[in-house]
Amino acid sequence: MDLRLPGLRGLLRRPRRLLAAGAAVVVLAGAGTWTAIASDDPPPVHRADRMMTTGDGVRIDTSYFTPATPGRHPAVLLGHGFGGSKDDVRRQAQDLARDGYAVLTWSARGFGRSTGKIGLNDPEGEVADVSKLIDWLARRPEVQLDGPGDPRVGVAGASYGGAISLLAAGHDRRVDAIAPAITYWNLADALFPGGVFKKLWAGAFINSGGGCAEFEPALCRMYERVAESGKPDAEARALLQERSPSAVADRIKVPTLLVQGQTDSLFPLGQADAAARAIRANGAPVDVDWIAGGHDGGDLETGRVQARVKTWFDRYLKGDKNADTGPAFRITRTGGVDSTDGRALLRGASGSAYPGLDGGQRSIALRGGERRFENPAGANPPAVSSLPGLGGSGGLAQLSSLGVGVSLDFPGQYARFDSAPLGGGLRITGSPTVTVHVTSTVDDAVLFAKLYDVGPGKEQPVLPAQLVAPVRVEGAKAGKDVTLTLPAIDHEVQKGHRLRLVLASTDLGYASPAAPATYTVGLKSDLKVPTAPGVTTAAAPLPGWVWWLPAAGAAVALALLLTARRRTAAPAPDPELADVPLRITGLSKRYARSADRYAVRDLSFQVDKGQVLGLLGPNGAGKTTTLRMLMGLIQPDAGEIRVFGHAVRPGAPVLSRVGAFVEGAGFLPHLSGRENLELYWQATGRPPEDAHLDEALRIAGLGDALARAVRTYSQGMRQRLAIAQAMLGLPDLLILDEPTNGLDPPQIREMREVMIRYAADGRTVIVSSHLLSEVEQSCTHLVVMDRGRLVQAGPVGEIVGSGDTLLVGTATPVEDPVVEKVSALPGVASALRTEDGLLVRLETGGTARELVVELVRLEVPVVSVGPHRRLEDAFLTLIGGSA
Repeated sequence: MDLRLPGLRGLLRRPRRLLAAGAAVVVLAGAGTWTAIASDDPPPVHRADRMMTTGDGVRIDTSYFTPATPGRHPAVLLGHGFGGSKDDVRRQAQDLARDGYAVLTWSARGFGRSTGKIGLNDPEGEVADVSKLIDWLARRPEVQLDGPGDPRVGVAGASYGGAISLLAAGHDRRVDAIAPAITYWNLADALFPGGVFKKLWAGAFINSGGGCAEFEPALCRMYERVAESGKPDAEARALLQERSPSAVADRIKVPTLLVQGQTDSLFPLGQADAAARAIRANGAPVDVDWIAGGHDGGDLETGRVQARVKTWFDRYLKGDKNADTGPAFRITRTGGVDSTDGRALLRGASGSAYPGLDGGQRSIALRGGERRFENPAGANPPAVSSLPGLGGSGGLAQLSSLGVGVSLDFPGQYARFDSAPLGGGLRITGSPTVTVHVTSTVDDAVLFAKLYDVGPGKEQPVLPAQLVAPVRVEGAKAGKDVTLTLPAIDHEVQKGHRLRLVLASTDLGYASPAAPATYTVGLKSDLKVPTAPGVTTAAAPLPGWVWWLPAAGAAVALALLLTARRRTAAPAPDPELADVPLRITGLSKRYARSADRYAVRDLSFQVDKGQVLGLLGPNGAGKTTTLRMLMGLIQPDAGEIRVFGHAVRPGAPVLSRVGAFVEGAGFLPHLSGRENLELYWQATGRPPEDAHLDEALRIAGLGDALARAVRTYSQGMRQRLAIAQAMLGLPDLLILDEPTNGLDPPQIREMREVMIRYAADGRTVIVSSHLLSEVEQSCTHLVVMDRGRLVQAGPVGEIVGSGDTLLVGTATPVEDPVVEKVSALPGVASALRTEDGLLVRLETGGTARELVVELVRLEVPVVSVGPHRRLEDAFLTLIGGSA
């Protein structure tokens, strides 16, 4: 399953049930392409790629995977995560097809090659698309049917794709089983928890979707309204709730495997709990699996989860009564650290029944009288808990699971209440609760509740999974009792440790009131802690998908851990290139699904310190593909990229020395320019002093505009702010992709000066641009590409003023047949017609004198001959007019 950010979307439309009856409006755009997928493991799989057109003209890109065995098979629809495409779930689709399923993947509206605006799983948009895909499956001869027009079908997916599986089950009665992972039940509760705006995650959604323009207009307006006010309104909640699975809770009546992440501040465990309770109330079988990872990082346990999804479908789609779907409830727990690679060791715990989030409650007394603290003006500085964007195995939540404290609360901005040291160990499994009395100097108070594990001595307190529970208290001026439900966790508190309840006035990930206020908080109850006593780690032997580490199986467990992730040893650094910013050698990248078509082929060049290098080429030359490989976003098929002697690959440490600006960078519009940059740097987890913020801002030249909200910026100011963000930390190598797009001439001149200033201290800049005149004025060196290959590289002066390219002035325009004759002359490499005559590139050994003789023989009315001095002319000559 793919785990990517889900996002905001959809218009206010009336939800409707999508029935199997009726003709679906789906038109095949072409017959599709069938491909046999080779594999070392029989049987083979066949794939057909098709573009389907819906009734409202949206084109949906699909891939259909079928097993080679004859007969009809149950079908599975696999959805992808937000910001992704069908390609992200291709491997899982292939595996399911090999196991006897007909699998259909698709790119949702606005993603991949599919068209349309992003509608946030709109019942009349994305959900209707799924129902039409089911119609199409019902007509396929490979698909098993339960009745006319009713295929045997399951739906699975993670994050955005997980939500569509729940919604499909609620809107289309033909869905027979689902397996959603790390997703939401109520998106309004997820983005506006406790009535508080989750601003960082919301901004991440908009940016990962391509910006507001890619969403349906009502969603864009809603986001901008809430981001500016900092407070969600009733209309915003309704917009998200109507596109949430909770809106069709009473209609989801199929077997459901709910997989949810423990390290997930976006869609925490409470979302899966609400789904489990609602679906089980409908009488459907429901199993719940809490995995180690989530949107905040950690181990996503992909292999184990996909194996469990398969057995779930084997049971409920194939009807295999012997398929062991596992326990009703399972948790992955951290069991220490692997000393060989620093990764957390995982083990499974299970229960025969799902305990919910309040099972086996235990009371823990907290100490402390009334506490008074401040909400600072502008809610600044904010406390820090989770940071969206720090995913992967090194996320903050992963550190907290290993007992490392990484959160931050500012003195005077929080109240704390401690328990006595525990007399014995305590396993918290679920959501602790506590009642407090809140009084404020203003009516609208916002608090952030957290439960810390505090060790003896001076250890940094640990915030389990880096989770916080925000709550908006309206009418707080008169005083109010509030019962706080803290985030659901699975965390072991050691003997001698204390529990600490913290109520903070700010949090980096959320919007707090900007007006200053004083809050007073006192305890009204003990802390109620759920312990889920029916969940044990010493369960009876479990199926093979459960990770368990008893002593008798240590050798097997070690083998699993060593093979869980394929690792390729990185090439050793080359000390001779330690001072060379970039060397590319023999770089090649094929187009997808093509054995002989290349986006980049056998590309080699070097960039030295202090150079401003222009990467030039017509559309399709391979510039963007080259930059993506350089930034570690995609891997080459052949060749090597070395940055300061280190081989580049996704996640390579040397990439910390590289800064990159990609056209269309997004910022939070309600924050100032400086606040956006500070927020970005905080999210990297690096020390503030390493940002060199003032120096980057001086180079970018934004001046007093830094204090203004970004929504007031011109396009040129936004571009410079984006480049300032790329320059934070003063990376030794700065990559700029089309930095002058959309700028007027004065802004372009300012951008040119920014690049020159940055390289003045020995740093290196690579800029890809189509404005040749600007490249000529700002760059010291050039690399010219065409059709994926290197055409020429060298200093600008040599390429522009090379003696092998001549500008021939003519008295009258030259006709095409004459241009062709000139191109065919001995000693001439190419000839192009210009407004004033011809641009001629000579082969080695060719001379201007010989050229003039041949032109006169062809009766070309020559009036002047001389070397050209414009980069545009040189560029057109080098690429032979393919631009």
